[in-house]
Amino acid sequence: MPVCVVTDSVAAIPPDLTASNGIDVVSLYVNDGERNLAEIDMDVSAFYERLADMRTLPTSSQPSVESILSAFRAGLERGCDVLGIFISSDMSGTFQTARMAAGMLAEESPGGRIEVVDSRTNSMAEGYGVLSAAARARAGASIEECITAASETLRRTRFLFTPHTLEYLRRGGRIGGASALIGGLLQIRPILTVERGETQTFARVRTQARALAEMTRKFAEDAAAFGLADVCVHYISDAPTAEKYAREQIEPVNGGPVRVVPVSPVIGLHVGPAVGLVYSTERDWV
Repeated sequence: MPVCVVTDSVAAIPPDLTASNGIDVVSLYVNDGERNLAEIDMDVSAFYERLADMRTLPTSSQPSVESILSAFRAGLERGCDVLGIFISSDMSGTFQTARMAAGMLAEESPGGRIEVVDSRTNSMAEGYGVLSAAARARAGASIEECITAASETLRRTRFLFTPHTLEYLRRGGRIGGASALIGGLLQIRPILTVERGETQTFARVRTQARALAEMTRKFAEDAAAFGLADVCVHYISDAPTAEKYAREQIEPVNGGPVRVVPVSPVIGLHVGPAVGLVYSTERDWV
């Protein structure tokens, strides 16, 4: 059977890629105290311009079970098996809600098949796994083959980012394994990553320039050793630095243009201003 791929808005896949790959997206939400906004409908640039000045941080919430049911049901009605790939279950309840929705539809429509995958990550680190699955689906692969493609890409993808401050992560309780950095390290500019489903410390340096240089060094090392499949630069509230970083450091290694992609507001409000790098390799490095 053909396969329809569903993901969440936290994957931050640019709209032109979701459209061209036939990917359905369910939205997470941002509550700014007055409104509950679907992040797929938000003006991301405007939100990030305001984020640094917000005294009270917005909150986030996962998709409703009804919205995931709707996305899954639409795939089944098109005669597809449905594959859902979602944000790390350690960061959001979205995956558990998707499993619930899949179970409900299994009882409602026992002839349809739905599989859900916990990406154990977020942003384009999740997005590249989704895109790999969608590419295989477009080529006529089975749902098992699509799951394998997603799993292989997720295993070969690294997400490095350097926040301007750890205050947003601390206040939001999303600092995970990087919690040891809190307290007494005001002169440290950490490089963080996502491993085993949560935020972890990758390296500690003294300045943003050194953090970006170290991210580039690791990227170039991995690309040379394992082959480069995809790369993009991420940002939260700091597009100019991200654009410069992509142009001056990442494009020379890539040998061509590199997308600069805003992180989803749901992730951005927990991290604060930051620049990040996501890349996947052609061969395993773990």
